[in-house]
Amino acid sequence: MAFAADLYVRNGGAGGAYSSVSAAITASSDGDRIIIQPKTNGAAYVENLTINKSLTFVSETNYNKYFIQGTITINPAAGRVVTISNLSSGDYSIYSLVASGPTTGGRTTINLYNCYLNKVITNQANTTTNISGSSVLGEISFSHGRVTANKAQSIYANSTATDTSLATSDIEVYGNATSFGVSHSQSNYNFKFYNNFCRGIFVYAIKTGSNNEIINNSIYDPYGGDIAPFSINLNNGNTGNISIMNNAASFVVGATNVCISNNNNATVTASYNVFTNPFVTQGTMTQSNNSGGVNMNFNETAFTVTGMNVNAGDPDVKYTDLDLTRNDAGHNGGSNSWINYWPTDGGAKPQVNYLVTPRTISGGTLNISGSGFSK
Repeated sequence: MAFAADLYVRNGGAGGAYSSVSAAITASSDGDRIIIQPKTNGAAYVENLTINKSLTFVSETNYNKYFIQGTITINPAAGRVVTISNLSSGDYSIYSLVASGPTTGGRTTINLYNCYLNKVITNQANTTTNISGSSVLGEISFSHGRVTANKAQSIYANSTATDTSLATSDIEVYGNATSFGVSHSQSNYNFKFYNNFCRGIFVYAIKTGSNNEIINNSIYDPYGGDIAPFSINLNNGNTGNISIMNNAASFVVGATNVCISNNNNATVTASYNVFTNPFVTQGTMTQSNNSGGVNMNFNETAFTVTGMNVNAGDPDVKYTDLDLTRNDAGHNGGSNSWINYWPTDGGAKPQVNYLVTPRTISGGTLNISGSGFSK
């Protein structure tokens, strides 16, 4: 009977360890764990990696990152699971973490925790990417998965091809900070965008008949442009439902003064959204309890919103804040509040990467869902 093994990588192969990560991958078997020693003074392991097995990569020093200067390519395979914690790619724009192609006959799962990366490009068919607590200098482009508590230039849910081995869960983007926006152009899954701080949310494609949610986000765009901060512009011919609720937003008027736009291919419901701008919409949508000209202050460095967004969200108990007061519009409101996930560096402590605490039950057991990671 075979059991998973721990393989060590240390500078110069000290103590009988491997001197390179590539050598450890070659020697490994599915299910093994590769434990990497951070080099002295933050020096790099200079190598490109190809990961072609189900492996877990962790740091030998708890919460300290190991530095790999090179491109990391994950080859797909049905049932393959690759988990990477505490990886730093350094400030090199030419290096990315990528999935090399679609998966056939099943799904590939990629888990990225507490990493410092340039770009994550895993938008291949039949690929699930779960990334949490990471800083990404460029984009996170993924086809399916859960993206929580990351700082990134942009987050983009999209796919190079239609999934043939469908996942059973939705696309979930919770509690992230982006300097650009959060976008969706995926035809396979429902999506949930909760509690993000970003410059806009843009939807270009949806699953036919889907139910999608844009709830408790803070949108701040101090530059102005030609696209509404909530823009629904479907280009794939599919129809579905999108709920835009409990968001707080402020933007400099550029080529448009529209707060929410819909090109009429989606059924949009907009409620309890608050804007510092006059509330202007474009296209057909069902509206209720939205407000413009609201006094709020946004800080894109500290990621804060203060003012009349407090207790401005939907008063239904299922949207209440963690302290059981009425929903605060913006990223600190509701069950998936920003404060579940931030700060991501909790002083060398385990981190939460998912938490849902329902406020009501009709009978039976109250189920609270959560998960986290350490090292």
